[in-house]
Amino acid sequence: MSLPAAAQQVLNLLQQSPGFEGRNRALLQLGNQLPSFASEQRNDEDLVPGCDSQVWLRCERHAETLQFSASSDARLIRGLLACLLLRANGLTAAELALLDWPDWLTQLGLKQQLSPSRANGLNAVVQRMLLLSQAI
Repeated sequence: MSLPAAAQQVLNLLQQSPGFEGRNRALLQLGNQLPSFASEQRNDEDLVPGCDSQVWLRCERHAETLQFSASSDARLIRGLLACLLLRANGLTAAELALLDWPDWLTQLGLKQQLSPSRANGLNAVVQRMLLLSQAI
């Protein structure tokens, strides 16, 4: 499966960001670019269980492809969400199910720097993405 152009751009950005601090700065920049949900859009139905921070996730189907949107109350988490969304948006449900998420995080240089609670939270988001992709 080829890498979407937006995902390739985020991969290049994070690979060019030196070390832990550089990747964190890049993640904060990505998070600032992620559109926020207005307070009235943040409802319990879209809240992802299993995350320490509040994370809201939505999925829409456009023809056969998926379009995810997400928001969080935590700046760094918004950057991590952007990394997930840039990789997943535009895929079909079948393609999404085949993605190797741990490998994606490794390619980005993030897997080794995630705390256990952040890794668990991201896994909860991925599981929710898979569930939503099958439900719509």
